[in-house]
Amino acid sequence: MDRKGGPEAANRLHKEIGELYRYAQKKLGYKGPHPAEQVERRKIRTTGFHTWTLEEVEQYRAHHASGTLARLAFEVILGTGAARQDACAMGRQNLKGPNIWYRRGKTGQDVSLPLCLLPELRDELLLVPAEQSQFFIHSKGKPFTVESFGNWFRDQCVAAELPEVCRAHGLRKYGATRLAERGASEFQIMAFLAHKDPREARRYVQAANRDKMVSDGLALLELNNLSNLPDGLDNFTLQPTVKKGKL
Repeated sequence: MDRKGGPEAANRLHKEIGELYRYAQKKLGYKGPHPAEQVERRKIRTTGFHTWTLEEVEQYRAHHASGTLARLAFEVILGTGAARQDACAMGRQNLKGPNIWYRRGKTGQDVSLPLCLLPELRDELLLVPAEQSQFFIHSKGKPFTVESFGNWFRDQCVAAELPEVCRAHGLRKYGATRLAERGASEFQIMAFLAHKDPREARRYVQAANRDKMVSDGLALLELNNLSNLPDGLDNFTLQPTVKKGKL
């Protein structure tokens, strides 16, 4: 791990070795030690890929008009939450009645999304030529590879004059973030991202909850000068005094 040149590569090696030994234990009867269990993963202080902002989303849409391939790719990734390897392989085979469906290659999880709730994506899909089976065909008339699709989408972001950090995966993160900000649970976000485990989705919910708590907390400051008693009974206007025994 020390020789891999960085914490991400070291952790990737740790994960791969762990998978090999777990396979050997389950399938091959291996009873020996498991080295990956004895070594901790490297700590990485990063939030990962940049999450798009609403302003960046609007800037991309303003530059890439409806009906363009760049706009279709954008709406597919944002609407479905699909990773680039799944998005670039989509076509008419993914349209199941009123839904768009796909199986995430990384986890094997199925995702089915009603297009009636994704109007921007639905509108772009209606503009795809009826004779075109694959959604994403490059200039040479062939489907994109995963690598070429990612590079091509990066070029579309550059053309829209977006920051260098705007990438396809960050758009997927924005899709999950907007769900969390609208109150979606970690399990709902997990299903949207086609994850097997809710831990990653929980981060989006926690971040959204922190933002809401800050906003709610600051709102309390506006209450300092407001009466919490009816009819202004907490004011300090002096009242006339009456001695006992006299009217």
